[in-house]
Amino acid sequence: MSKAKAASKSDKVSPDLDTPTDLPKAAVDKISASLNVLLADAFALYLKTKNFHWHVSGRHFRDYHLMLDEQSDAIFATTDQLAERVRKLGGTTLRSIGQIGKLQTIKDNNENFVPPREMLRELMEDNKHIAAAMRKAHKLADDHEDSGTAGLLETFIDETERRTWFLFEASRQEGSNEA
Repeated sequence: MSKAKAASKSDKVSPDLDTPTDLPKAAVDKISASLNVLLADAFALYLKTKNFHWHVSGRHFRDYHLMLDEQSDAIFATTDQLAERVRKLGGTTLRSIGQIGKLQTIKDNNENFVPPREMLRELMEDNKHIAAAMRKAHKLADDHEDSGTAGLLETFIDETERRTWFLFEASRQEGSNEA
């Protein structure tokens, strides 16, 4: 069997997993694909945030360490809700780390050392990226009259913007008016 046929076969929903919905199949497919990218990014951002939590150093260690722990917990908390939303719609969701790697748009950071301010700035940019992707997914949900997905994303957008704000404020240079 060719890879294309194997991939298309594995993308189909098994009758055992078929979930009833009033949304057209095309809408389910588009929304599910969008949410699966958000889910992959949530896992990637969770691990990056944990990485920085584990490896932060310097005079603000305690504050950054605790903030990054709180943020990683909040990011991880979104994963089950995103995956379950895909299933409620009748779609299928991520099954492996390999699939996360293929879908994620958040870049990994495998450096041996990252200065604390750079960690915060990188995470701030990643959270901004995710907020923008969530807005696009929200528009897609709105276009297909999927208020459940739109409502879920509204909450997640607000939480992501809060993380962005905290990271921005924590990463400011003291005595600086930088924007």
